[in-house]
Amino acid sequence: MILQQHSILFLAIFFLSLIGGHESIKFSCNRTCGAKHLPYPFGFSASCDIHLNCSQNGDMLINEFPVQIVGQDTIKINLEPRCDRPIEALRSLSTKNYAPKSTNAILLNNCTSGFSPCNIPSISVRTHFESLNCSNNSSLSCFSRADSANGFFDYNMANISQCKYLLSSISAESFAGSAVSLEIQIMELRWWLQGDCRCSEDAICNQVESPAGPGFRCHCRDGLAGDGYLAGVGCRKDAGCNPAKYLTGRCGAGARPAVFLGGIVVAAVGVGLGLVCCLVRRNSISKAKSFRKLHRAEAADINIPIYPYKEIEKATNSFSEKQRIGTGAYGTVYAGKLSSDSWVAIKRIKHRDVDSIDQVFNEIKLISSVSHPNLVRLLGCSIENDEQILVYEFMPNGTLCQHLQRVRGDGLCWPVRLTIATETAKAIAHLHSAVDPPIYHRDIKSSNILLDFDLKSKVADFGLSRHGMTDISHISTVPQGTPGYLDPQYHQDFHLSDKTDVYSFGVVLVEIITAKKVLDFSRPQDEVNLAFSCY
Repeated sequence: MILQQHSILFLAIFFLSLIGGHESIKFSCNRTCGAKHLPYPFGFSASCDIHLNCSQNGDMLINEFPVQIVGQDTIKINLEPRCDRPIEALRSLSTKNYAPKSTNAILLNNCTSGFSPCNIPSISVRTHFESLNCSNNSSLSCFSRADSANGFFDYNMANISQCKYLLSSISAESFAGSAVSLEIQIMELRWWLQGDCRCSEDAICNQVESPAGPGFRCHCRDGLAGDGYLAGVGCRKDAGCNPAKYLTGRCGAGARPAVFLGGIVVAAVGVGLGLVCCLVRRNSISKAKSFRKLHRAEAADINIPIYPYKEIEKATNSFSEKQRIGTGAYGTVYAGKLSSDSWVAIKRIKHRDVDSIDQVFNEIKLISSVSHPNLVRLLGCSIENDEQILVYEFMPNGTLCQHLQRVRGDGLCWPVRLTIATETAKAIAHLHSAVDPPIYHRDIKSSNILLDFDLKSKVADFGLSRHGMTDISHISTVPQGTPGYLDPQYHQDFHLSDKTDVYSFGVVLVEIITAKKVLDFSRPQDEVNLAFSCY
């Protein structure tokens, strides 16, 4: 018993000695919320330098708003649309340690008069918030200032007293004064610590002119890791750092060896080796498959970036439902950010047969062989982990079908419809005439016509596309496509030609003119198929 007590006392003294030299550690600051742990200066108790809330479910909150990301410079919070959220909720987001960025498009409702500027086109605002049916939706106002002097939202210029409610927010990334990517129902806050710089000697101090007065943030210099704060863990070398010094926040040259930590490390390694032995066979098989696929990609002359699966998984937050933007017969599409930090559309292809990787390679070669302003660009792929994933440019305004059916927006005016029809025709003509051999899309439909930020159209989804032949008028293949758009002649004789796409485009034109569904079983029997009802 005495030996056991001495052992416990020894361990207590040992661990206290590791952290005792760091006078500024605040033992009373709780930095854990459920499964989430935040670094200095954030925490979930009143004694923390920047105090966030923690719900009973383990969700991080700022006031009533869920926290999505706590970053090195900013905090992103979710703002679910609400018609009756008091305008005071917006002011409560400005504190002594954080405030909304000026590039947010703040959406306010029930305003006595509108105001400007807003760097988000009104069509994009209506597209994402028209389904709310607020009593005074006509008085919806949007405010943002990409050129704000200090980078923070200016309450005086917005004159928010003219509005009663905070509806939602759109976080916008801008370039040359124009918004280039949008995060809907998200508000981005800039954070800081008040006062003069209190950074470690290996950190850079970034001064912040905040609405609450002078502030600062610390960043470790290149080659060093840590938070950079004197009251945090400071900065340390990225590799080779002594564990004892890491706990005290003083990693770097001259760190004293901690001999007795070696025993702990050895024990941990022993346990790890046991796990490694159990997993080595599975990992080797997985790596072999990935190597074979990569080798086949090189052999197939795939000349687009091949992304690691882990990077794709991270970009989609493990294929989160919150980031799903579409589902089709051949795969699911997610919004995500890759290393370039810009939004992309990530298509996770369903397995269509035992060895569909060859089909994917064919699709990649076909899509990457064409370039046209009205065809969606393929940016890369991933073929690891038995997954087949294609990465496309992101189209923020959804599909033509969604706009015609008013799932997004209040419909499209005639000039916009005519422009979309013209641009789609140019894309199809390019595939049929400017490419040798020609490409037959085989799935032209309004849900495969995507709209960019300016509502310019781009034809997408080449999953069914095939090369045609220049020396014969058609090729024979099993008819595939979407009911309502499928060429009856092709369905009857299996002869695929450019006329197949032309027929489908004709159906799209009828859709554009009438804004009716292609197939609608609520219509009379002879009008269920939109194309046949026009005869």
